[in-house]
Amino acid sequence: MKGPTKDSHVGRPCDGQRLVNPSVDCGSTVLFADYDTFRGRKTNFFYGRAGTATHRAFEQSLCDLEGAVTAELTGSGLAAVALAILSVVKSGDHLLITDSVYDPTRYFAAGHLRDMGVETSFFDPQIGAGIADQIRPNTAAIFCESPGSLTFEVQDLKAIISAAGDIPVLVDNTYAAGVYLKPLAMGAALSIQAITKYIGGHSDLLMGAVMSRDDTIAEKVQKTARSLGLSVSGRDVALAHRGLRTLHRRLAVHQENGLALARWLEARPEIAAVIHPGLPSHPGHDIWAAQATGTTGLFSVIADWTDDATTGRFIDALGLYGLGYSWGGYESLCLPAWPGTYRSAVPWTEKRQLLRFHAGLEDIGDLTADLERGFDRAING
Repeated sequence: MKGPTKDSHVGRPCDGQRLVNPSVDCGSTVLFADYDTFRGRKTNFFYGRAGTATHRAFEQSLCDLEGAVTAELTGSGLAAVALAILSVVKSGDHLLITDSVYDPTRYFAAGHLRDMGVETSFFDPQIGAGIADQIRPNTAAIFCESPGSLTFEVQDLKAIISAAGDIPVLVDNTYAAGVYLKPLAMGAALSIQAITKYIGGHSDLLMGAVMSRDDTIAEKVQKTARSLGLSVSGRDVALAHRGLRTLHRRLAVHQENGLALARWLEARPEIAAVIHPGLPSHPGHDIWAAQATGTTGLFSVIADWTDDATTGRFIDALGLYGLGYSWGGYESLCLPAWPGTYRSAVPWTEKRQLLRFHAGLEDIGDLTADLERGFDRAING
C-alpha cells in the first residue's frame, strides 16, 4: 500500500462489525480479570499511564510510517527530544548536536544535561563525514536535525551515520513528518517527531514521539519513559491519529504551496535570499534530493532590510499569515527570527532580517496577494 492508503487504513479495527475509528479510551485504573492475570501481568494494559488501546493503535500507525519497531509517546515535541537523549546518555558522557538544532533542544543540553554531567559540543550542520573528527572516546550519541531549524541547513545524514559507527544517531524528523525522510532506514537509532506539527495538522494539540529502529534501543527508551512517568491523554492521541489519516494528502498541498511561495519570493526585490531545500539555489539541495523524497511548507527568507521598524510594518500588514510559534497546521505563518542568538559552532553573521514562513493550505494567489500588501506597507509605510 502507498502512503495515503496506509494513512487511511493502518491502526484501525479490521474485524467484525465495528466503528471506522479506534475507540477513545481514557482512564487510569485497569481492572484485572482475576488474580492469576494480576500476578502474571498477562495483559497488554495494566495502568493508564502506560497507555490504552487508543495509544497502541496510534503507535502502530507511527511505526508503519517511520519503519520503527516501537513508538513512545510524550506530551510535547521537546519532551520527545529529552526522552530520546536521556535514553542514551549518562553522567560523564559527551553528546554531539548540530548547531542548527531547534533552540529548546540547545537549552536542554546547555541546562539539564550540563547539570547532570553530560558535556555537549555543537557541530557544523554541513560537516558530513567530518563528524568523525568530533567524536571522542566518551561520545555517547550524535543528534541531528535536517533541515535545521530557522536556517534550514541540510545535513548529510548518510555520511554522519556511516562515520558514527556504533554510536547511536538521533534525528529530529519533524520537518519531513516521517513521510519525506526515513532516518531509521538510513541506520539512525531513533527518529523523533513533534506530533504537534504536521501529524496533528490542526494546531490544536501538543505531543511528541520517539520511534526506535530496533528492540535494543527501544527497551532503553521505554525504560526511561516509564521511569520519568511520561504519559499522554487518550483524547489527544485520538486527535493525533485523526490528523495522521490525512497526512500524505495535506503534505502534498503544503509542499506545493511552499515551493510556489518560495519561487515567488525569490523574484521579489524585497527578498535577498530564499532558504528552501527544494530549490536549486539552496546549497544543500543535491543532498536533500538524494536522501529525501519531498519538501514541506516550512522555509525561511532573508529580507533585504535590517531595521526592526520595517519588520514590524511588514508583519502587521499581513492578514492571512499568523504571527506565532510552531507550524504544521492548516494555516500560514510568518515568524521573524534572529538565529545569531542560537549559534556557537558556526556563527550567524547575517544582519538582514530572517523571516520563517509556513505555507498552509490556503489558495496560493491569496497568499501572494497578502504578501504584496505586506511589502508595500513595509517599504512605503
